Amino acid sequence: MLAMWSKARELAEATPPERNRWVDFLRAVSILAVVFGHWLMAGLYVNEAGELTRGDLLSVSQWAHWLTWGFQVMPVFFLVGGYSNSVSWGAVTRKAAPEQAGVYRDWLASRVQRLITPTFPVLLLWAALALILTQVGLPREQIRMATEAALIPVWFLAVYLLVTACTPVMFRAWNRFGWASFAVFIPLAVLTDWLTFTAGVPWVNFTNFLWVFLAVHQLGFAWRAGKFDNRWLAWAWFAVGLAVLVRITAFGFYPVSMVSAPGGFSNSLPPTVALLALGMVQVGLVLALEPLGRRMLANVRLWTATVLMNGMIMTVFLWHLTAFVLVMTVAWLGLGGAGLDTVPGSAAWWASRPLWLGLYILALLPMIAIFARHERSFGPIRGGRTVPRLRAVLGVVAICAGLGATAGLTIASPEGVTGVRLWVIALVLVGAALMGFGPVYRPRNRPGLPEAG
Repeated sequence: MLAMWSKARELAEATPPERNRWVDFLRAVSILAVVFGHWLMAGLYVNEAGELTRGDLLSVSQWAHWLTWGFQVMPVFFLVGGYSNSVSWGAVTRKAAPEQAGVYRDWLASRVQRLITPTFPVLLLWAALALILTQVGLPREQIRMATEAALIPVWFLAVYLLVTACTPVMFRAWNRFGWASFAVFIPLAVLTDWLTFTAGVPWVNFTNFLWVFLAVHQLGFAWRAGKFDNRWLAWAWFAVGLAVLVRITAFGFYPVSMVSAPGGFSNSLPPTVALLALGMVQVGLVLALEPLGRRMLANVRLWTATVLMNGMIMTVFLWHLTAFVLVMTVAWLGLGGAGLDTVPGSAAWWASRPLWLGLYILALLPMIAIFARHERSFGPIRGGRTVPRLRAVLGVVAICAGLGATAGLTIASPEGVTGVRLWVIALVLVGAALMGFGPVYRPRNRPGLPEAG
């Protein structure tokens, strides 16, 4: 860790003055909010019959649903993604015609690789664990519960990759239509919710993964273009978004919770208009605070911590629930259920949270030390070969389908000899192969292809 801090300090001190440090800070904070939100909301405890029971804070504490307005920060990550993709793709279009053969696919492969390469280890590890645990006779329901809990984060990657793949089209739309390229997604999201909840049309609600997150991604373009430089606009955005959010949740149809919770439908899986409203609230708030944040990040220690976190951000995101499962397994099987006798939401449960959070962090540290090297935040991507455009597109589709199935179905199979849905793992690996990488891909060194964005 000291070596990583030292490297991050060198990069922090070499940061160009024109870099918007608030972007990197928001990326780090949004992922940390997700991590601690998962650790806080999830809860396993031993019931009166001595059985390990899956529970969560939201099922026993109605007031905790309001906490999700602070912990459900995926809209912030898509805002930051829009800003970063605007910088990256904008550099490509300035230095080379976007129609030039290979520009888009090299750019897309570079973005996909940075997200997927760190995903291979956690995916393959849990596939191997599911296989081994099935062969030794562990109940398949327990295997499913563990793999499902550990691999929840990958649903976000599937959506983010799809949105990223749309960047050239959406960037062109922003340059031509401006705010209208954002506004069009509001009626699309509203129509989708109407078709879902009023007309009862099945499956159409899944299109809101695109409409909601593409809308927030467009706001990243607006931010990069300086449209929020007037902080009164940002505060107005926050106020209007908050008014709409309160109206449609506390006094309306949508649940208050912004994540899946008992007693109602989910506002996040798939997204609803309520999550879009929350995104507007969060966008307005973080952009209103930008001047203060950029002054704050002039502090070299805080900026170094931000650089360090961004250098391991995918590892922390992908492995934090594996750390949770590890701690729970040791407590249940190794220590006879020690510490698992408190029901989520009780006074004793809250009092024990600092200790449990500390244990989760300790369990995560070795995973960071081992797997953070799969990230490429501290170094450029070297030259190599490229692939045809159609293969690149099919590769992204296959990867997203595999990651979506991993989160929605889990890789643990209730039947079969292996106990693993091998086709789910195969989709991700085949998708990576179609794009020409895996652990070894390098996009070729083409003028205009940025090494970081």
